Amino acid sequence: MLPAKLGEQIAVAVADRNACNYCLAAHTMLGRKAGASAEEMTEAQAGRSADPQTAAALTFALKVVENRADVGESDVNALREAGFSDEAIVEILAHVALNLFTNYLNVAFDVPVDFPGVKLRKAA
Repeated sequence: MLPAKLGEQIAVAVADRNACNYCLAAHTMLGRKAGASAEEMTEAQAGRSADPQTAAALTFALKVVENRADVGESDVNALREAGFSDEAIVEILAHVALNLFTNYLNVAFDVPVDFPGVKLRKAA
């Protein structure tokens, strides 16, 4: 099972790419509760991390989003080389898929943000 902190870091990266203000705010707060620093969450929102394993997961997650899952063997191997098992890679993909769904839902219904706001880095 992926650590909660990494799941939240993936969530903010995906939310930023989808311009989902609600998910960005909610998962930033949840990431802080999971032990991430404010700086780690800001970096994750941009798809970056000082931790090489987290950076590999974020790079992969964003490539999945931006390329509609059209990733190659080298992308999967990069995760394996970073220390992720195939089960963990499937879980990263599941996090991306779930976050895409919640992003789309919150954007489509323009759900009001009831968490402290976080500024989007990237326009949709």
